[in-house]
Amino acid sequence: MRLNICGDLAALAVSALLAAHTPALAQKAYGPGVTDTEIKLGQSTPLSGPASAFGAGAGREVLGFMQMLNEKGGINGRKINFSQLDNAYSAPKAVEQSRKLVEEIGVLAEVGTIGTVPNVAIQKYLNGNKVPQLFITAGGRRFNDPKNYPWTVPLYPDFQTEGEVVAKYLLKTKPDAKIGVLYQNDDYGKDYLNGLRKGLGAKAAQIVMEASYELTDPTIDSQIIKLKATGVDTLVEQSSSKAAAQSIRKVYELGWKPLHIIGGSTASIETILKPAGLDASKGLVTTQFLKQPGDPAWANDPEVKAYKELLAKYAPSVHADDYSVLVAYMNLNAQEIVLRKCGDNLTRENLLKQATSIKGTHLPLLLPGVSVSTTPTDYTPFKTLRMAEFDGVAWKIIDDPISAE
Repeated sequence: MRLNICGDLAALAVSALLAAHTPALAQKAYGPGVTDTEIKLGQSTPLSGPASAFGAGAGREVLGFMQMLNEKGGINGRKINFSQLDNAYSAPKAVEQSRKLVEEIGVLAEVGTIGTVPNVAIQKYLNGNKVPQLFITAGGRRFNDPKNYPWTVPLYPDFQTEGEVVAKYLLKTKPDAKIGVLYQNDDYGKDYLNGLRKGLGAKAAQIVMEASYELTDPTIDSQIIKLKATGVDTLVEQSSSKAAAQSIRKVYELGWKPLHIIGGSTASIETILKPAGLDASKGLVTTQFLKQPGDPAWANDPEVKAYKELLAKYAPSVHADDYSVLVAYMNLNAQEIVLRKCGDNLTRENLLKQATSIKGTHLPLLLPGVSVSTTPTDYTPFKTLRMAEFDGVAWKIIDDPISAE
């Protein structure tokens, strides 16, 4: 048999040349939990415990969204294998569940975990193992720390930014306000208060009184009574769910009528305002970044329609106006976007790269004038928010977008 050595060498040379010029993205690169047919993701969430009001509905929506994605073919042909574990909003339980996700289940990333307490607890473990703690729903300033915790990427307005936006709103609409502040005595409350002071600048002295409470306190009635006694005409509040509902109710029962501004994370009509009483809630002001499905203004909005259709088909027991469900929907869409951008380079490193290079991206349900951006040196996703007032039925936008920058 006669060998065509020249021809064979030429063919090899052409193959080598083609390989050398093949784009990097065309080369498959997989991290833990990824194959040609599957991407393993997971989260722990408060399905029980003190924050179950936030976790339960959002948890059902997350599973429904993943089912929808898989029925449509998954991400670039790969189905999502999703694990959801209960952390009961407990720090030790959150660490236990993160270890299970990483070491036993073998996920590519932990995604969309809710709340400051669980995310603080797992931050060191996930970063130490170089596992993306992707798009967490927590607004603590500590989560924007690319230098020390590069694998933790938030997707929620940080509380300092929110405080700054509220300050700018007050300077514009009520420049002579006598301000009283109620805040939770931890990073959740202190970051917000720091932002409020920073935003007020030279007028920070208009804060007449600051009253704090502990998360374990059974009631905040005494703080509200003391704040009213100082004669403040503006009550700015950053408290968590139970305390927020209590304060709204107590202010109403006292017949006190300050301008009452509450944190955006406690603006849920279903889980906060209804328990406090819709009459008691009328006139509340808050920050917003998402469209409210119950507002007639968005009745024919294509994004709101798509959101409601998803819930109706895949999570029918979930209420469309539940704030935590709205936030989770935004988060899920962001996860889908960055995973698709990864293409066949589904490594933890590339997932982090895509998540920290989002430029002015519009996510479904974001209000007009609001977008998200991240860079490798600044993970703060939101720089601009809107203000809204509760009219007894729905939240109504009352101002132009306000930037904290």
